[in-house]
Amino acid sequence: MPAPDLTWAYFLDIDGTLIELASSPSAVRVEPETHDLLHGLHLATGGAVALISGRSLHDIDLLFPGGALPAAGQHGLERRNARGAVWRLHVPVDSLSFARARIAALASRHRALVIEDKGLSLALHFRAAPQLERLVHDEMRAIVMELGDGYVVQPGKLVVELRPAGPDKGDTIGTFMGEAPFRGRVPVFIGDDATDEHGFAVVNAMGGHSLKVGGGTTIARWRVPDVRAVEDWLTRADDAGASIASSPQ
Repeated sequence: MPAPDLTWAYFLDIDGTLIELASSPSAVRVEPETHDLLHGLHLATGGAVALISGRSLHDIDLLFPGGALPAAGQHGLERRNARGAVWRLHVPVDSLSFARARIAALASRHRALVIEDKGLSLALHFRAAPQLERLVHDEMRAIVMELGDGYVVQPGKLVVELRPAGPDKGDTIGTFMGEAPFRGRVPVFIGDDATDEHGFAVVNAMGGHSLKVGGGTTIARWRVPDVRAVEDWLTRADDAGASIASSPQ
């Protein structure tokens, strides 16, 4: 992987990339050093840093307070651009109400399952009960079949999501790249999950740098072993920015 460059545009997944995975989405911890690294990189690149996550924008801002960064939540179903304008996909309320009831009924029978209601999409985590993987997949597919073509099942790491058909992480990165301050830069996307492959595909097509965290089949051009390696690599860019800021003019 080449040394990071402050003229690039950085798109970063969160869970499993910037922070370690936990037993549930609410159990994760953002170290102060990670928070400082992210905001330092945002400043050093002139704002060309965006978070691209399966989490909602609300959750993203709770994890990284102190300034609303450009971000895409729920894999692209909602997005905040560099000017702070927010777009969200419109989802019929009745459809999600039906899905919520079905998923809640399953979770009530299997207490190890964790429901994550993101507003526009629903995730069912089975990290504490991996033996339930087949059951969770089957139930989510059955719900989508009843909802129709407007919804899809999206598998992840020990989680299955039910979401409206709409923009994915790759589409969202492409949209950001058409806007300032990302336009004209070399894109970089770092992620760890199957849901990040859409982003890798778009970045590869644009001649950028795709970076996969951990094992598994991927189309990413580069790979690092863990979250710590991501932090070390990004710190090189952050340090370069601090050096430029402190040098005599």
